Amino acid sequence: MRTRSQSRRRRQQQVTPTFVEPFDLEKPNNNQEPPNPPVVTMADNRTMAEMLQAPTEGYEDAIVVPAITADNFELKHSLLTLVQNKQFFGHDKEDPHAHIRYFNKITSTMKFPNVPSTSVKLMLFPFSLEGAARIWLEKEPPRSILTWDDLVSKFINQFFPPSKTTNLRNEITRFQQRFDESFYKAWDRFNVLLRACPHHGFLELHQLE
Repeated sequence: MRTRSQSRRRRQQQVTPTFVEPFDLEKPNNNQEPPNPPVVTMADNRTMAEMLQAPTEGYEDAIVVPAITADNFELKHSLLTLVQNKQFFGHDKEDPHAHIRYFNKITSTMKFPNVPSTSVKLMLFPFSLEGAARIWLEKEPPRSILTWDDLVSKFINQFFPPSKTTNLRNEITRFQQRFDESFYKAWDRFNVLLRACPHHGFLELHQLE
């Protein structure tokens, strides 16, 4: 005969204890990306004197002049003086179109064997600028002007903005002969307006009307 206490002890002896593995906080998660390796920076081996030196980069001109292969080619001082006799300063009343026409007329008289005329123009044009115009050219990004057409386009867009074109087109459209003005003077004044805005876009028939 078994007593109640003996049965309880027997059941306790038959129970097998289970152990739960403790949670490891430092155990990596398979879904996490591994940490980035530390960045190793290279040591700057320059001396203090070298670090204090001014940079020597970024001083290239905006105008790129094609290589000239002609022998004994040089721009004489007299040519520079001729170009500098009539410089463009960038004032509001100055006409950039007139400056380009004058510059083309001057450079058309200069002939150099085996040297393209556009290369000569690219070399000489900076000497025809002064004041605000020279500052504009110096602020252009280095090596950003590759051809003569590029230079003319940027020059005109800078000193002949669209607002000026609009004003001149309006003057041409509203042009009238003054009461005490002869036809000859009125026609001459009208042509001055046309020359001041070569890209006015008016056909010859419209101009006559």
